Amino acid sequence: MSFGRLITAMVTPFDEQLRINWEETGRLIDYLIEEQKSDSLVVCGTTGESPTLKDDEKEALFRFAVERAAGRCRIIAGTGSNDTDHSIHLTKIAEKAGVDGALLVVPYYNKPNQEGMYRHFKAIAESTGLPVILYNVPSRTVASLSAATTLRLAAIPNIVATKECASIEQITELVIGAPEGFAVYSGDDGIALPTIAVGGYGIISVASHLVGADMKQMISAYLDGRVKDAVDLNNRLFPIFKGLFQCPHPVPNPVAVKYALQLKGIAVGGVRLPLAGPTDEEAEFIRKLIAE
Repeated sequence: MSFGRLITAMVTPFDEQLRINWEETGRLIDYLIEEQKSDSLVVCGTTGESPTLKDDEKEALFRFAVERAAGRCRIIAGTGSNDTDHSIHLTKIAEKAGVDGALLVVPYYNKPNQEGMYRHFKAIAESTGLPVILYNVPSRTVASLSAATTLRLAAIPNIVATKECASIEQITELVIGAPEGFAVYSGDDGIALPTIAVGGYGIISVASHLVGADMKQMISAYLDGRVKDAVDLNNRLFPIFKGLFQCPHPVPNPVAVKYALQLKGIAVGGVRLPLAGPTDEEAEFIRKLIAE
């Protein structure tokens, strides 16, 4: 199963009481598919504030997204955690909800070694018929899935891809060693084009909430051999890629993108504690970024 070149890691819209805003969630799904040209959506990933979503909220989001997308794009459920049994439980819930795949993050905080990570992902993959995407994000998890362990996991039939927030060197190593059909995605918007250039398949993106259609054009331009056009697009989009995480100093995702969406008239609401909304300085930076 192909999840496409452009996957959006979707925010979770909240109302003023920080409950899920179902009307805006539906509107956001439509917008990401129709206007921003997302091939797939990740629901309840880190950008969706998965650490503060309850299991019943996640299940409801999985079902709602599948129904709203209605086959227009793939729905990928964020079901990974640092507890293997709980991850299996969530993945089974997601599968029953009708999603198209599962995104499994490297276990955080308990710092497993490579063998522990291998057994963790293997156990989850073997518990489900869903295609599985691994998610390596060392800045959040501390533990990092090595290229060697990722390639070892790629031999498991339903582990079909990895989302890498790692160096371009590791991405290149994965592309070189990956079996046929195993897709390597960048998880960092800023290196989406370099990832494609070294043979990666696509991007699992945050910036695509705002510039997804342009990112789709950038990828197509490169794949069609119009390298200069792709580079020009990348350079024009780069301030967005960087600014959503550095506005003007580091801010935790999805604080900036949620504020930016509100500026565009999409009422996705605020963030749940322990995240906090942008400061006045950050908000002014984001306003200027969007205006430009």
